[in-house]
Amino acid sequence: MSRAENGRFKKGQSGNPKGRPKARRPHVSAFDIIFDKSLSVTQNGVERELTVDEALEWQTYQAALGGSRMAIRKVLKMIEGREAALARKAPQVLHKIRTEAHHTSDNANEALRILNIARPDPGMEGKRWFLEAWATQAALSRPGRRKFEKKEIEGTKFFTADSDTLRWPKRTGQ
Repeated sequence: MSRAENGRFKKGQSGNPKGRPKARRPHVSAFDIIFDKSLSVTQNGVERELTVDEALEWQTYQAALGGSRMAIRKVLKMIEGREAALARKAPQVLHKIRTEAHHTSDNANEALRILNIARPDPGMEGKRWFLEAWATQAALSRPGRRKFEKKEIEGTKFFTADSDTLRWPKRTGQ
């Protein structure tokens, strides 16, 4: 390593020519080392190889069956986690719903009749409909309405049942 007179390295030359030292230990936790080991376990007279993780889960299941509340909670959390993992893997099944809309004046007329907003004129065989007085009055009573012309008033009276009961807002041309 060569330094300049002022104690600094020369421009373009690294201060650490060997580079950063390599990590001394692998980044593996103690739990990873323990969980990778396997155990010989005898279950119902049969000897099996289990990892430490599997053996601990088996003990937790046995404790839960024995009535341990903490073990029961742990088992329920394991089941919940497994169901969430399965749900992420499984494709979502979308059910297609077919809808139909029929846009006819008959549908609108029927809706107005059911809601008691309008009714057919009995003498016109369904060709003309009367608005109920309460519905017309609700429209007339809305704030901010403009002044009505005489022609508009006559048309409203013509298509409203019991139009004599209507109270017209002030400043109309009636």
